[in-house]
Formats: sequence, structure tokens, C-alpha cells
Amino acid sequence: MKIIKFGGSSIANPETIQKVFFIIQEKLKRQDLVVVFSAFGGVTETLLTIARMAREGDQVYRDLLQSLEEKHLDMVRQLIAVQNQSTVMTYVKVRFNELEDLFHGIFLIKENSARTVDYVVSFGERLSAFILAEALAAKGLKTKFLDAREVIRTNDRFGQARVDFEKTNALIREYFLKHDGIKVITGFIAATEKGETTTLGRSGSDYTAAIFASALEADDLEIWTDVSGVLTSDPNLVYTAFTIPQLSYNEAMELSHFGAKVIFPATMQPAMKRNIPIRIKNTFEPSSPGTLINGEVTKEALIKGISSMSNISIVTVQGAALLDGTAGSRVFKALAEAKVNIVLISQASSEHSICLAIKTSESFLAKEVVEQEFYYEIKSGEMEEVSLLHGFATIAVVGENMKHNPGASGRMFRALGRNNINVAAIAQGSSELNISAAIPQADLQKALNALHEAFFLSENKVLHVFLVGTGLIGKALTKMIANQQLKLRDESELDIQIHGMANSRFMAFHEDGFDLKKGYELSDADQKMDLGKFIQQMQEMNFSNSVFVDCTASQEVADAYPRILEAKVAIVTPNKKANSGSMEQYLSLKRLAKKRGVKFLYETNVAAGLPVINTLQDLMLSGDRVIRIEAVLSGSMNFIFSELEKGDPFSEVVRLAREKGYTEPDPRDDLSGMDVARKILILGREAEQKLEFDDISIQSMVPEDCRDAASVHEFFEKLKNHDTYFKKLLEESEAKGKKLRFMATLENGKAKVGLNSLPNSHPFSGLSGSDNMILLTTERYLDRPMIIRGPGAGADVTAAGVFADVIRIGNYTRE
Repeated sequence: MKIIKFGGSSIANPETIQKVFFIIQEKLKRQDLVVVFSAFGGVTETLLTIARMAREGDQVYRDLLQSLEEKHLDMVRQLIAVQNQSTVMTYVKVRFNELEDLFHGIFLIKENSARTVDYVVSFGERLSAFILAEALAAKGLKTKFLDAREVIRTNDRFGQARVDFEKTNALIREYFLKHDGIKVITGFIAATEKGETTTLGRSGSDYTAAIFASALEADDLEIWTDVSGVLTSDPNLVYTAFTIPQLSYNEAMELSHFGAKVIFPATMQPAMKRNIPIRIKNTFEPSSPGTLINGEVTKEALIKGISSMSNISIVTVQGAALLDGTAGSRVFKALAEAKVNIVLISQASSEHSICLAIKTSESFLAKEVVEQEFYYEIKSGEMEEVSLLHGFATIAVVGENMKHNPGASGRMFRALGRNNINVAAIAQGSSELNISAAIPQADLQKALNALHEAFFLSENKVLHVFLVGTGLIGKALTKMIANQQLKLRDESELDIQIHGMANSRFMAFHEDGFDLKKGYELSDADQKMDLGKFIQQMQEMNFSNSVFVDCTASQEVADAYPRILEAKVAIVTPNKKANSGSMEQYLSLKRLAKKRGVKFLYETNVAAGLPVINTLQDLMLSGDRVIRIEAVLSGSMNFIFSELEKGDPFSEVVRLAREKGYTEPDPRDDLSGMDVARKILILGREAEQKLEFDDISIQSMVPEDCRDAASVHEFFEKLKNHDTYFKKLLEESEAKGKKLRFMATLENGKAKVGLNSLPNSHPFSGLSGSDNMILLTTERYLDRPMIIRGPGAGADVTAAGVFADVIRIGNYTRE
């Protein structure tokens, strides 16, 4: 015999009910069934709302009641042929007449006791089960409607009654001996010895099914709902959560205790006692195997799931009085008598303090009753006042295999630490079935994703990227990630997903990551760009291992870096604005990144994708000292002056550089030397020299009468007037056997940027195209400077450098 139960979501409307009927008919071909039904979807909540409105004197309750009656009558009309409706219609109308009288009484006396509430909500299951039993009978099945109040006996703890299993089992067995047919049973409800209606508490219909399964020693129990089993974590918070194929009873109970909502401990206890397997199935995906819960402990996975509870407060009891051996028991006795549920307990080894995680709704009561218990000790100073901290959540990793495999706690706290998630309290049972911790509520989603990746997706470290700037560099970057995604997953165990994109006008987000192979073009169909809202959305998505990639040249975006780092999000950027601001701002960003434990990488601030900054940082960390830096740091300027050697006019060479994308849209930004100045400033700071931008001597290549040109077109027209001047400079240099190179020099704490005439023997003289070259003269590289050379301009090489920094963060988070 099989017991099957269908929840409210499975019978929410006639369409879903037809799916349920099909499942029942298919299963009847193989074995006998007992079917338990919840109330129709949303009915219990509506009944409670009507009762509350009646108690408050709100006469609108009558309209709600009328609508609810019509909903049930409409179910009858759609599920049962007209010629078979009369009995069911009469039953429904009689029940609603009773409800009308009941609610009128509540309205008059303004009272709604727990006993009354139990009776009110019982109508939901009584109506649904009767209607569905008759609808199944109309399909030719021999059914027998059973009001569970006839056979399930409880005490009078209304709202969460306790079952008398000895009497209940006897009544169930006796009933089944006397009645044949498919029993269609009301879930959730029961009765006292006096015949008073009670309810079985949270997940009561599941509990009903388990009670019948135990009494009848069923072969198995199936719980049909709207999810495909128990998931590894909350899918609303962890987008990669998946169904757990199998759980032991203990694992399922631990997960449910810490917040998993698919099944509750009360449901499992009767089945567990008889070793009856429980399977959680999805009404809307009946072919999915769901989750099997039984007495077996499988050895495939270290843990089975990660559960969580929100709205937790930390209650701390401390003081010398706790050293008395009886003080601890007094704490727990006081809380038990006040019916305060303790979620987590952590006690210092000194026994000087006890830390308790308690639902915030019960925390003030907890504080009150403990302080009452220790009134005299607090008054005398032997105990401190009870401390109350709000804004926490609990997380728990659960799995019976943890007891056989050391390292689970290390993996858990390493994952949390890598994501800068502070742990307020820790608890691990001696059975090693779960490790639980209290963390800030704001970090819950990040923590769950970090743990899920650490335990279930450990082969692939996931980086969650938020990209601002989808111009040439941004587009090249997304294309590179798209092309390398599979290779990175397969060979480097790194999965890079872009969840947010923005340009100066629009922004868009995708929880599961954009499909980069298909590409995504921002348009007016997306949200209007608002940097503050972009950062807020990134924070609210709260992914672990998040990376903010700034591919703009925007000062506004650079000014937002402190907020991003404070949110524990790493930054990768070619944008020089932040690091070329004040020295204090530069140092502040470095300190903040270190404090928050996240990376701030900007290799592409200088020389595009060339490994300049990392090399310089490594030299400094290893104790070397920089004596001099000479550098050609502008690919556009090097292109211009190397191309000038071919004899073309200066204005035409600048125009060509712009067309090739080597210069900014306005070439004056490059010719001014400001960009090179920012780069040498950053290199100087990385060489541990205290430089401000004003300390740099800059020679601009923009003729004075071109500086205020109203447009780029006007600039080029005026620049033509200076072609002769630049030709003369070139000829004078060549006459001396030298070459013109625009370069930067840093020595003795002084930096200068400008045009130099260099001998042909100088390394810079051989540069061509958009190449950059950096000469590092240090104490170790004194006689022969270290030379770094390669392309220093262009979207592709810059994007490649940004991509390399993103991958570095992925490798860092794996450590």
C-alpha cells in the first residue's frame, strides 16, 4: 500500500487537479492507494484572514466569505458533471452556512481563540477532500471520503496538537478493516477525545499522511508538492541549487530544523519509526525522481545540503555566576518554560558566557525571562545584563558523512573567510551531523552561495562579474570570456559569469548570467543607467566571489570604488582616475581593499596588458629598490612619432592613429601628455615614492591655438597649420642621428613627461607602431635595466590584461 499526499499548490485550480487525478489513476494500476489532500491553494490563509477581519469588526469579511464559497462551487462545476453535482453542492453550501454562523459569532463577540481558529481552518480540508473524493468517484473510481477527525486522536493543544498514537493507530486500522475503496482523507485536522477539532501544526497534512503510513505499515509515503524534492539549498538565494537524490532521516530532520521547508521533523517521525521510505515529488514534473528519504546513509557526498534561517538574534548571557554548575540549566529551564525555541547554542570553554541564537520575534521575551531568573545575580554584579544583538541569520551544512571525513569545518569556514563573512557563533553536535553558524543577515545569500560552491561545485570556482563600460574594451572583454568559458571550466576549473552590464545610458542584470555566446546589446528596453542603483543591485544580488570590472575612463565610476570595496566586492579596472588622484586617495583604496579582504587589480592602468605593475610590486615586495624608470607609455604617441618618420604630415598621422582606435575620440587627450603623466604617477607610487600629480613636469604636444578648438574637426583643421613645425623637429632629430620619442622619466622622486630626441642606440629608438617599453633600473637591475616591451594600446590587448586580472582573482579565491 502507498500513501500519497497532495499539497495546496498541487490542487490550486481545476487544471492542476487534472494532473493530480492522472497521477492517482496511473499509480492505481500498480498498487493500492490512500490519498491525503490539503485545502485548495490559498484557502487556509483566506479563512484565517476572514476570521481576523470578523474579530476586528470589518464587515468586508462577508464579501471574502462569499467569494470563497463561489470558488468552491466553481470547482464542483468544473470537476463534476451536472448530473452528479447535487450531493456535492449541498455539502459545500451546508459547510458555508456553518462558516457564516461561525464568523458572525466571532464578529459579535470579537473573540477568536485557538480552539475557534482550529475549527475555522478545518473547513479547508473538509471541503477539498470531499469535493475531490466525489470528483474521483465521478471518474469511475470507488472512493471513500474520510474526515480524519474520526480516527486521529490528540490532546487539546489547539494549533499544534500532539497525537495519541496508541488510540489513533487502533482507530485507523479498525476503520480500514470495515471500509473498502480508495480512502480520500482530510489532511491537517484531528480531534480530541471530546470531539473538539484540532490541527496538527506546520506541515500538518504531511504529518497526517505519515500517521496513516505508520498505522497501516505502508510500503512507502509520497509527498507531492510544487518542487522536485529537497534542494541542496534555498533556490531563491542559491541559483545553482539542485535536487538531493537521497537523504537519511537524520539528514532530512537536521535540514528541516535549520530552515529547509519541504519537509518537517514531525512528518518523518512516524515513518522513521516504521522505516517507511518517504519520497518528495513534483506534481508538475511527475517524471522527476524527486528526493528519497530513508534509513540509508549514502557515501557519495561529504554533505547533503545547506539550510538557513533568517531573522535571528544573538542572546548572550555572561558573568561569573555562570561558573556555578547549575546556572546553565537555569538559563535553559527559564527559556523552555517561556516556550522560547533555541536555534543554536555556543558556550565558551571558560563557561563564563553562553551565546544563543533565537528567532528575533522571541528574543525580547528570552531576554526578559533570563533576566528575571537571574535578577539577584544581575543586581549584585555577578551577572551582566543579557545582551541582545539583531540582524543575524543561521546557516548549517548537513551530512552524515562528515563524521567519517575530516575537513568539512575547514572547508566551510575557509569559504566564509574568503568572502569576508564574519561568524558570530558556531555550533557542532557530537554526532557531527551538522555544523552551524550565526552570520550577519546581510551576508546570508553570499554565504549560501560560497558554501554551495565550496561543497557542491568545488570543481569549478565561480566568479560573478559586474561590468561597467561596454565600449571597445568592454566588448572585447565579453567576447574573450565567451570564447574561453568552456576551456576555463574544463582546464582551469573556473567559471566566469557576467550578471550585470552597463554603459553610460543603460544597464541590465541577469541572475543566471548573460549568454555571452549570443551576445547582449544594451538598449532603451533596459533600465536607465544609474551608477548608485547599479551598485545597489550588485550588492542585493549578493554573490560570493563578486568582481566589479570598470572599463570606463569615468571619474564618477572611480569615485564609487570605496563603496564597492566596502561591500566586499573585488575591483578590476584599466581606469586610471582612481589611482592617479591624490596620494591619500590611492593609499586609502589600498588600505580599504586589504581591510575588506578583496582584490583591487589595475594592471591595465599602465601599458595595457603588459605585466608592468605586477612586476614592479613583486620587486618591491622582495626588497628591491627602484632607482630610475624610463618609459614609453603611450601606444598612441609612439605610433604617431614612429609613423611620422615615414614622411606623412603630423596632422594626417594623428588622424590615422584616431581611425585605428589608438587615441581617444579627441586626440588632444593623448597629445596633451596627461595620460602618460597619470601612468608614470601610478608607476612611481607603486615604486613607493610619494608623488602627487602636480609634481610631474608635462610637455604638451597640443599647439596652443588648437587647445580651445570647439570640435575635433576644428582641431584637425588648425593642426594642419603646425605640420611644418613637427616636420622640422623630425628633420633636426634625424640630422643628429636620433629619433623622436614621447616618454616619461622618474628619478630621485622627480617625474617628467615630454618629447625626447634619443640616439639610435637607445632601446626606445627601435620601437614602432603602438608598442610600449618600460626600463626599470633598480638596485638588482643596475647595470642592465629590466625591459618590458609589447603593445601598449588597443582594445584587444587592454581587454586581455583585464581578463588576466579577473582570472587572477579566480585563482586567489581558490586558495
